Amino acid sequence: MLIAENFVLALAKILDIVLTLYMWILIARAVISWVNPDPYNPIVMFLYRVTEPVLTPVRRWLPLRNIGVDLSPLIVILVIMFLQTFVVHTMEQMATALR
Repeated sequence: MLIAENFVLALAKILDIVLTLYMWILIARAVISWVNPDPYNPIVMFLYRVTEPVLTPVRRWLPLRNIGVDLSPLIVILVIMFLQTFVVHTMEQMATALR
């Protein structure tokens, strides 16, 4: 069971790192949106390509589109925090239960 425990712990750690990295990418995207960025800048293009597939469905779902503030990054960050708290910790507890 040692192999299964280590495997689940490694998956939980990788998932936690990926979710944290994506959260920081979302924060960078939100900060860049406050200024008028060059749309042909490679960094700006990367941020838009990586975040737009997640933010677009959230924008369609949000009823507050006409207030002038895009709340979709905040919603996605809250979902990421939920996933880190629930899924990653559950995986870690599952791994310790495999002992």
